[in-house]
Amino acid sequence: MSGLLRTIASRAAPVLRGHTVTQRANLYAGPAKEKIGPVETIIGLSMFSLAILGPSGWILAHLEDYKKKE
Repeated sequence: MSGLLRTIASRAAPVLRGHTVTQRANLYAGPAKEKIGPVETIIGLSMFSLAILGPSGWILAHLEDYKKKE
Protein backbone atom coordinates (compact mmCIF):
# COMPACT_ATOMS: atom_id res chain seq x y z
CA MET A 1 0.00 0.00 0.00
CA SER A 2 2.84 2.44 0.82
CA GLY A 3 4.41 1.74 -2.56
CA LEU A 4 1.19 2.73 -4.29
CA LEU A 5 0.94 5.95 -2.31
CA ARG A 6 4.62 6.76 -2.99
CA THR A 7 4.07 6.25 -6.73
CA ILE A 8 0.97 8.44 -6.77
CA ALA A 9 2.68 11.16 -4.74
CA SER A 10 5.82 11.17 -6.88
CA ARG A 11 3.79 11.55 -10.07
CA ALA A 12 1.28 14.06 -8.72
CA ALA A 13 3.75 16.37 -6.96
CA PRO A 14 5.31 17.97 -10.08
CA VAL A 15 1.88 18.51 -11.61
CA LEU A 16 0.56 20.20 -8.47
CA ARG A 17 3.62 22.41 -8.06
CA GLY A 18 3.36 23.85 -11.56
CA HIS A 19 6.06 26.06 -12.97
CA THR A 20 8.20 27.76 -10.39
CA VAL A 21 9.59 31.19 -11.04
CA THR A 22 13.07 31.76 -9.75
CA GLN A 23 13.71 35.27 -8.57
CA ARG A 24 17.14 36.75 -8.45
CA ALA A 25 18.01 39.66 -6.21
CA ASN A 26 19.90 42.60 -7.61
CA LEU A 27 22.79 42.99 -5.19
CA TYR A 28 25.56 45.48 -5.69
CA ALA A 29 28.65 45.51 -3.52
CA GLY A 30 30.50 48.71 -3.14
CA PRO A 31 31.04 51.70 -0.90
CA ALA A 32 28.08 53.70 0.31
CA LYS A 33 27.07 56.72 -1.73
CA GLU A 34 26.81 58.92 1.36
CA LYS A 35 28.78 58.70 4.57
CA ILE A 36 26.77 58.19 7.75
CA GLY A 37 27.88 60.38 10.62
CA PRO A 38 28.54 59.27 14.19
CA VAL A 39 25.37 60.97 15.50
CA GLU A 40 23.18 59.13 12.99
CA THR A 41 24.95 55.88 13.86
CA ILE A 42 24.34 56.35 17.58
CA ILE A 43 20.68 57.25 17.03
CA GLY A 44 20.16 54.23 14.78
CA LEU A 45 21.82 51.79 17.17
CA SER A 46 19.91 53.20 20.15
CA MET A 47 16.58 52.83 18.29
CA PHE A 48 17.35 49.21 17.39
CA SER A 49 18.39 48.49 20.98
CA LEU A 50 15.23 50.09 22.32
CA ALA A 51 13.06 48.16 19.88
CA ILE A 52 14.65 44.85 20.86
CA LEU A 53 15.26 45.33 24.57
CA GLY A 54 12.33 47.62 25.43
CA PRO A 55 9.50 45.06 25.46
CA SER A 56 11.50 42.48 27.36
CA GLY A 57 12.56 45.11 29.90
CA TRP A 58 8.93 46.11 30.34
CA ILE A 59 7.90 42.52 30.99
CA LEU A 60 10.72 41.97 33.49
CA ALA A 61 9.91 45.24 35.28
CA HIS A 62 6.24 44.24 35.64
CA LEU A 63 6.77 40.55 36.30
CA GLU A 64 5.07 40.66 39.70
CA ASP A 65 1.96 42.15 38.12
CA TYR A 66 1.81 39.28 35.66
CA LYS A 67 2.16 36.70 38.45
CA LYS A 68 -0.91 37.98 40.30
CA LYS A 69 -4.05 35.99 39.64
CA GLU A 70 -7.15 38.09 39.79
